[in-house]
Amino acid sequence: MNNYLVLFLAATVLLLLIFNIKTSRRFNLFDHWLHHQLVKKRSGYKWQVIAFINDPKLMVVWDVLLAGLLLNEERNLTALWVLSTLGFADISGIILKRLIRRKRPILHSDMEEGYSFPSGHVLGATTMGLILLQLFAKDLGLAFIITVIAVWIMVIISRLSLKAHYPSDIIGATSLAIVCFSISQQLFLAL
Repeated sequence: MNNYLVLFLAATVLLLLIFNIKTSRRFNLFDHWLHHQLVKKRSGYKWQVIAFINDPKLMVVWDVLLAGLLLNEERNLTALWVLSTLGFADISGIILKRLIRRKRPILHSDMEEGYSFPSGHVLGATTMGLILLQLFAKDLGLAFIITVIAVWIMVIISRLSLKAHYPSDIIGATSLAIVCFSISQQLFLAL
């Protein structure tokens, strides 16, 4: 699929979500209802481990380690791209959280702090997943692609199971990650 089309679709979804979260009571009620339907009970420990491994702060550590490996292979520009892509996504997520100021679901864990939209865990996992697929999917093949997608899905399930986010927070984070990745990729390819 054309990169510009993917960017356009992801940006459109993100903007529609932001608009509806900020202005539509009906949308927010539906999002609350859908969250309640998807999450019947809090099933904790294994999802807490996945959430911890994919914590946005720890994701920065994984990103720096990946950049270090690339620097070791003398792939300096690629290492810079890896760092700047996650940094761009994280900064964009922080700005959106502060602009939207959406409260978390009522029964969220006390360990969860801050605002709900977009999910920082899903934003980081999606961005890192896209980076890893871009860098290694061709060489490592289908098993690698399936593993990256499986980890990404587990992060999504963990955020919903732990009642930390509404479904639209997950979709918004995924859309934002795609937007940031696509822009970063286009800038990288221009170099």
